[in-house]
Amino acid sequence: MDEHSLISGLKDKDKKALAYLYDHYADALYGVILRITREEDLAEEVLQDAFMRFWDRIGQYEKGKGTLFTWMMAIARNLALDKLRAKGMKLRSKSDSLSDNVYQLDKENYTETSTDAIGLDSALKELTDDQRFVIDKLYFRGYTQSEVAKEYDIPLGTVKTRLRAAMVRLKKVIIP
Repeated sequence: MDEHSLISGLKDKDKKALAYLYDHYADALYGVILRITREEDLAEEVLQDAFMRFWDRIGQYEKGKGTLFTWMMAIARNLALDKLRAKGMKLRSKSDSLSDNVYQLDKENYTETSTDAIGLDSALKELTDDQRFVIDKLYFRGYTQSEVAKEYDIPLGTVKTRLRAAMVRLKKVIIP
């Protein structure tokens, strides 16, 4: 199913479209969430919440702002961070590499697939090292902009500028 048909089906509340969405995106999203929460039960709870949010808010998705996957990943990431903050939990590991952060997890066999499986590696190669660093810290390791600035002694304005430049570049790469 192409992305346009999938989005149309979701907007029409077609349960087959939701099943397709889950079958094709749940593993990758679960990997991102698990990397943030570090607890399988919590990650599964956040994943369920994320799919409910996708279903309820698909009307808010705007193709011009990014792909469906990036929209879903942002929602899932934010829900995971919100869940950690609500539970008073501290983000535990912020030192793993980018390719360690996006996993496609087969829950029965626990096999992992790198970020290249969802096409992320090739898109990230289009960024400068500084932009890739900021994306890695903010989106895959759970840092806030202020935390990156403080921990890596980078002015907050510079962090924001690099993030903005990276997002503009990624949008051009992903949506030609």
